[in-house]
Amino acid sequence: MATFTLTIVTAERQVFSEEVDALVAPGIDGQLGILPNHAPLMTQLQPGEMTVRSGNDETVLVVTGGFMEVLNNRVTILADTAEMDSEIDLERAEAALQRAGGLVEDRPENVDLTRALQAFQRAQVRVGLARRRGRRRSAATPAVPGAPTPGI
Repeated sequence: MATFTLTIVTAERQVFSEEVDALVAPGIDGQLGILPNHAPLMTQLQPGEMTVRSGNDETVLVVTGGFMEVLNNRVTILADTAEMDSEIDLERAEAALQRAGGLVEDRPENVDLTRALQAFQRAQVRVGLARRRGRRRSAATPAVPGAPTPGI
Protein backbone atom coordinates (compact mmCIF):
# COMPACT_ATOMS: atom_id res chain seq x y z
CA MET A 1 0.00 0.00 0.00
CA ALA A 2 1.20 3.54 -0.73
CA THR A 3 2.30 5.74 2.16
CA PHE A 4 3.42 9.31 2.74
CA THR A 5 5.81 10.95 5.19
CA LEU A 6 4.16 12.77 8.09
CA THR A 7 6.20 15.11 10.28
CA ILE A 8 4.66 17.01 13.19
CA VAL A 9 6.79 19.63 14.92
CA THR A 10 6.29 22.33 17.53
CA ALA A 11 8.65 25.11 18.58
CA GLU A 12 9.93 22.80 21.33
CA ARG A 13 10.30 19.40 19.66
CA GLN A 14 9.58 16.98 16.87
CA VAL A 15 6.46 15.14 18.02
CA PHE A 16 6.04 12.62 15.21
CA SER A 17 7.85 11.56 12.04
CA GLU A 18 6.91 8.37 10.20
CA GLU A 19 5.62 6.87 6.98
CA VAL A 20 1.83 6.60 7.34
CA ASP A 21 -1.21 5.46 5.36
CA ALA A 22 -3.72 8.18 6.29
CA LEU A 23 -4.22 11.33 8.35
CA VAL A 24 -7.35 13.08 9.60
CA ALA A 25 -6.61 16.62 10.80
CA PRO A 26 -8.76 19.46 12.22
CA GLY A 27 -8.61 22.04 9.43
CA ILE A 28 -9.93 25.54 9.94
CA ASP A 29 -12.96 24.71 7.75
CA GLY A 30 -13.53 21.17 9.08
CA GLN A 31 -11.88 17.75 9.17
CA LEU A 32 -9.34 17.03 6.44
CA GLY A 33 -8.57 13.52 5.24
CA ILE A 34 -5.13 13.06 3.70
CA LEU A 35 -4.11 9.95 1.76
CA PRO A 36 -0.98 9.18 -0.28
CA ASN A 37 -0.55 11.33 -3.41
CA HIS A 38 -2.89 14.05 -2.10
CA ALA A 39 -3.00 17.29 -4.08
CA PRO A 40 -0.80 20.12 -2.77
CA LEU A 41 -2.42 21.98 0.09
CA MET A 42 -1.58 24.61 2.67
CA THR A 43 -4.09 25.24 5.47
CA GLN A 44 -4.47 26.48 8.99
CA LEU A 45 -5.34 23.99 11.73
CA GLN A 46 -7.73 24.60 14.59
CA PRO A 47 -7.53 22.97 18.02
CA GLY A 48 -8.68 19.38 17.83
CA GLU A 49 -7.81 15.72 17.49
CA MET A 50 -5.59 14.36 14.77
CA THR A 51 -5.75 10.68 13.82
CA VAL A 52 -2.83 8.96 12.11
CA ARG A 53 -3.22 5.49 10.59
CA SER A 54 -0.37 3.21 9.64
CA GLY A 55 -1.25 -0.39 8.82
CA ASN A 56 -3.46 -1.64 11.65
CA ASP A 57 -2.12 0.98 14.09
CA GLU A 58 -3.90 4.20 14.93
CA THR A 59 -2.27 7.09 16.77
CA VAL A 60 -4.29 9.99 18.13
CA LEU A 61 -2.81 13.38 18.97
CA VAL A 62 -4.16 16.71 20.16
CA VAL A 63 -3.06 19.84 18.32
CA THR A 64 -3.91 23.35 19.41
CA GLY A 65 -3.64 25.03 16.06
CA GLY A 66 -0.91 25.65 13.55
CA PHE A 67 -0.39 25.00 9.85
CA MET A 68 -0.31 21.96 7.59
CA GLU A 69 1.44 21.68 4.23
CA VAL A 70 0.86 18.77 1.84
CA LEU A 71 3.39 18.61 -0.97
CA ASN A 72 5.08 15.80 -2.94
CA ASN A 73 3.76 12.97 -0.75
CA ARG A 74 5.01 14.69 2.40
CA VAL A 75 2.84 16.28 5.08
CA THR A 76 4.45 18.77 7.42
CA ILE A 77 2.53 20.09 10.40
CA LEU A 78 3.84 23.09 12.29
CA ALA A 79 1.69 22.95 15.41
CA ASP A 80 1.33 25.52 18.16
CA THR A 81 1.37 22.54 20.54
CA ALA A 82 0.90 18.82 19.92
CA GLU A 83 0.59 15.91 22.32
CA MET A 84 0.24 12.19 21.79
CA ASP A 85 -2.87 10.86 23.54
CA SER A 86 -0.65 8.81 25.85
CA GLU A 87 1.08 12.01 27.08
CA ILE A 88 -2.10 13.64 28.39
CA ASP A 89 -2.52 13.57 32.17
CA LEU A 90 -6.30 13.57 32.70
CA GLU A 91 -6.13 15.16 36.17
CA ARG A 92 -3.95 18.03 34.96
CA ALA A 93 -6.13 18.51 31.87
CA GLU A 94 -9.28 18.64 34.00
CA ALA A 95 -7.65 21.17 36.35
CA ALA A 96 -6.72 23.34 33.35
CA LEU A 97 -10.29 23.08 32.08
CA GLN A 98 -11.64 24.23 35.47
CA ARG A 99 -9.21 27.18 35.59
CA ALA A 100 -10.00 28.26 32.02
CA GLY A 101 -13.74 27.82 32.59
CA GLY A 102 -13.53 29.99 35.71
CA LEU A 103 -11.77 32.76 33.79
CA VAL A 104 -14.35 32.67 31.01
CA GLU A 105 -17.24 32.66 33.46
CA ASP A 106 -15.90 35.31 35.87
CA ARG A 107 -14.32 37.55 33.19
CA PRO A 108 -11.89 39.44 35.45
CA GLU A 109 -10.89 42.83 34.04
CA ASN A 110 -7.22 41.89 33.78
CA VAL A 111 -7.88 38.77 31.64
CA ASP A 112 -8.05 38.76 27.84
CA LEU A 113 -11.35 36.99 27.11
CA THR A 114 -10.20 35.77 23.68
CA ARG A 115 -7.16 34.06 25.19
CA ALA A 116 -9.26 32.60 27.99
CA LEU A 117 -11.71 31.14 25.46
CA GLN A 118 -8.82 29.65 23.47
CA ALA A 119 -7.40 28.08 26.63
CA PHE A 120 -10.84 26.69 27.46
CA GLN A 121 -11.18 25.16 23.98
CA ARG A 122 -7.70 23.59 24.17
CA ALA A 123 -8.48 22.13 27.58
CA GLN A 124 -11.80 20.72 26.35
CA VAL A 125 -10.07 18.90 23.48
CA ARG A 126 -7.40 17.44 25.79
CA VAL A 127 -9.93 16.30 28.42
CA GLY A 128 -12.25 14.80 25.81
CA LEU A 129 -9.46 12.77 24.23
CA ALA A 130 -8.04 11.64 27.56
CA ARG A 131 -11.47 10.44 28.72
CA ARG A 132 -12.14 8.59 25.45
CA ARG A 133 -8.65 7.10 25.51
CA GLY A 134 -9.48 5.50 28.85
CA ARG A 135 -12.66 3.98 27.42
CA ARG A 136 -10.88 2.85 24.26
CA ARG A 137 -8.32 0.90 26.23
CA SER A 138 -10.95 -1.14 28.04
CA ALA A 139 -13.02 -1.61 24.88
CA ALA A 140 -9.94 -2.68 22.91
CA THR A 141 -9.07 -5.44 25.37
CA PRO A 142 -9.63 -8.73 23.53
CA ALA A 143 -12.56 -10.73 24.81
CA VAL A 144 -11.77 -14.11 26.35
CA PRO A 145 -14.42 -16.72 25.50
CA GLY A 146 -16.39 -17.64 28.61
CA ALA A 147 -14.90 -14.81 30.70
CA PRO A 148 -17.27 -12.33 32.39
CA THR A 149 -17.57 -8.97 30.67
CA PRO A 150 -15.95 -6.20 32.76
CA GLY A 151 -18.39 -3.76 34.32
CA ILE A 152 -21.44 -6.02 33.98
